[in-house]
Amino acid sequence: MPNVVALDPAAAMFDAMLEGWARQQRSRCLGLKTIRERLGLVRRFAAYCGTWPWQWTPEDVEAYFASAVSGDRPLAHSTVRGQQGDLQVFCAFVADARYGWASACLEEFGEVPVQVCHPWNTAAHVAAYEGRPGRRALTYDELQALFDAADDRTEEVRASGRKGTLTAWRDALLIKTVYAYGLRRREAAMLDLSDLRHNPRAADYGRFGALEVRFGKASRGSPPKRRTVLTVPDMDWIVPLLAAWVDDARPQLEPGAHPALWVTERCGRISLRRLDEVFASLRERAGLPEVLELHALRHSYVTHLVEFGYPERFVQEQVGHRWGSTTALYTWVSDEFRNRLLEDSLARRARPPGERAAPDRDNPAGRPRGER
Repeated sequence: MPNVVALDPAAAMFDAMLEGWARQQRSRCLGLKTIRERLGLVRRFAAYCGTWPWQWTPEDVEAYFASAVSGDRPLAHSTVRGQQGDLQVFCAFVADARYGWASACLEEFGEVPVQVCHPWNTAAHVAAYEGRPGRRALTYDELQALFDAADDRTEEVRASGRKGTLTAWRDALLIKTVYAYGLRRREAAMLDLSDLRHNPRAADYGRFGALEVRFGKASRGSPPKRRTVLTVPDMDWIVPLLAAWVDDARPQLEPGAHPALWVTERCGRISLRRLDEVFASLRERAGLPEVLELHALRHSYVTHLVEFGYPERFVQEQVGHRWGSTTALYTWVSDEFRNRLLEDSLARRARPPGERAAPDRDNPAGRPRGER
């Protein structure tokens, strides 16, 4: 109403800015989680400064993020750069003349919002990989230790006679499936029985010749990306394990008409948190470094496909990367693999012209097996 005056005009203006920015982001189809996190950042920044957006200065940005990268738990470089980008987007929104916030602030407070994030006071994107240095692919020995820990845990639960044998086996198989298909956490959790696919070129695998991933990582407000991940011969040990789960174990949980591939004992879909908890538990049991996370299995999948000799483009399509450079960042080829390439190159140079080397089919890399 035109005659109504806000008791706190500054707070009312700030709330209206945030609501307008949230509306703009929703119109771009950005995820609600993304929007909530951005709004939370702006509110925390305003509380830290003790001022309103039309009063912010570049010095406020420098003070806020200088404190964020110090202390006992400093923010990672990628997190700082992302938050600075979000704050820059908000400032661009409220300073844009097309939205009228600048003129409204000038009329009400005699000041206007300006852009406070600039190249000279924000983190630069100079490295292709900004994750923690400790993140990497698992070695073959580490991967086998993880699988053995999963199987041992299942056997212990079964031998104890306690309830939970089926879920322990499900957890072990779920971890192996994440690796065998290079899945992200949400991609694995959202798999349905209908996502199991036949591959005419791999008829021996039956309905486990491929997985239809329908909840791939979205970007810039797009719907989840879809892709088909083929079962590769080097990891076809997963086929009989999945068959045993679908045909024998899963029905014992009595899921009814629930479509999820991975169901809980309460006939629901497994949660993302549960995946993290399972991996952390098995990682500790196997004695692996704490820096390794569930996503390390996806790094391992990419790395091992490269070491097995699959073309880079094939690997990129399997994991659903838009750019080959992203796939390259996931690749952590081992010294053993590089030395083997070096030895092969030296052997070719020493071999008489016309002589061919015999192929080695004896699993020289010690590839992990998911089954015992």
